[in-house]
Amino acid sequence: MSEPSQTTAPPELERRTSRLYSVTHTTTYRYGSPVERSRHVFRLRPVHDRYQEVVEHELSVSVPGALREFEDVFGNQAVHYEIQETYTELIIEARSVVRVYAGDQAGGGDFQSPRMSIPILWMPWQSQMMLPYLLPPELEESELQELAVYARGFVERNGHNLWETILDLTRTMRAELVYEPGVTQLETTPYDVYRAKRGVCQDFANLLICLARLERVPARYRVGYLYTGGNYENKIQAEASHAWAEAYLPAEGWRGLDPTNGVAVGLDHIRVATGRNYRDATPTSGVIKAGGGGEELMVSVRVDVLQ
Repeated sequence: MSEPSQTTAPPELERRTSRLYSVTHTTTYRYGSPVERSRHVFRLRPVHDRYQEVVEHELSVSVPGALREFEDVFGNQAVHYEIQETYTELIIEARSVVRVYAGDQAGGGDFQSPRMSIPILWMPWQSQMMLPYLLPPELEESELQELAVYARGFVERNGHNLWETILDLTRTMRAELVYEPGVTQLETTPYDVYRAKRGVCQDFANLLICLARLERVPARYRVGYLYTGGNYENKIQAEASHAWAEAYLPAEGWRGLDPTNGVAVGLDHIRVATGRNYRDATPTSGVIKAGGGGEELMVSVRVDVLQ
């Protein structure tokens, strides 16, 4: 539906290390009884900024509908799609060509953080602006206290250094948590994951976000793609889109951390949508207004390196 777009990298980035990817994200919905009307929101267009260039992007939907592009409250490039005709199968396919540049765009490999300490000293207006990313989830008080004690241990053993603390948490989660699909649901809390020590990428991201926020470090949820041919150790493939966390460092910006793989985000990660949690950044969502039943969902993602 969207026309391919051509963009040019900033001149200062043209000489930097980069990797060009082709990404195909296909979502298929099938229904046992026909859907008569539905509305959808797609967040499938990768981020285009100083360190990630969207060379081409095209969205196709198998059932005709009314399309409207917009930017949501979290800055995601989104599509509202309304269908007024009957269908039993809906296929949404997003094809993108994206160039990712090495650098400090989200905690990349050559990022060297200056000395920043926990607790962060915020101006009142800064705290107000960051409030959505500072509030931990609503858990039992005893659960939050246990998680806070756990997080505080990392702060103290890293001499209150902000970046080293968050990176230590990321690496420790990779070492201590087991990647096991099917053992959690969207309703699974960070405390559940902390106690069970198993889950999938979104669970690990949610736990890291919770721990960071308990130390008053702003943190948010990121959805994107992971190139599984990366050369770092312990890489784990997401079956569909991948999820990780981003922490905000004063005077530096948002830095990505992938607790599933125990690394700072770099050339192997392609950023798409962000928000406070999964629901803010989900790639495809919708509401059936009439009809439908017996829904079956299938998602496939293919990431290839072009150069």
